[in-house]
Amino acid sequence: MYSIEEAKKLRLDFWEQFGKLCEIHPLLQNKRKKWMLHRTKIKGISLRFEAGRENAKVLLELGHRNEDKRLKAYEILERYKAIVENGFENGLIWEFYHQRRDSGQEVCRIYTMLENVDFHRRNQWPAIFNFFIENMLQLEENFLAVSDILKEELSG
Repeated sequence: MYSIEEAKKLRLDFWEQFGKLCEIHPLLQNKRKKWMLHRTKIKGISLRFEAGRENAKVLLELGHRNEDKRLKAYEILERYKAIVENGFENGLIWEFYHQRRDSGQEVCRIYTMLENVDFHRRNQWPAIFNFFIENMLQLEENFLAVSDILKEELSG
């Protein structure tokens, strides 16, 4: 078991190492900003990385506090599922309801997952980092293909 301080340091090391890899990774060299993440330009919609003890995930998260707007965004994305899932051989996992452990916030999530990895095991970090990079690039691209439609329909 890790102490609170050791666990905090491990998380910090994990994300610092990921950041360093992103600086030199060939797929990211020509990107002005490395990741879109919360800068989607649509309120309540963000792209996220998540690493845990059992898996790693690359997510499109719909976290608008207004449930109607959050569910409307989910329904719009479902209509464009073929575009959102483009390039994901096994599709994506569509989670209509999820309660975030860190904040208790209710969200909808669309994601891909790498199973049987543990971010506490440093020897698994390269596999997690490669999974993050390859899948986030694809998810960002797919999101950008539907983002204008999403903005338009959510504002109407």
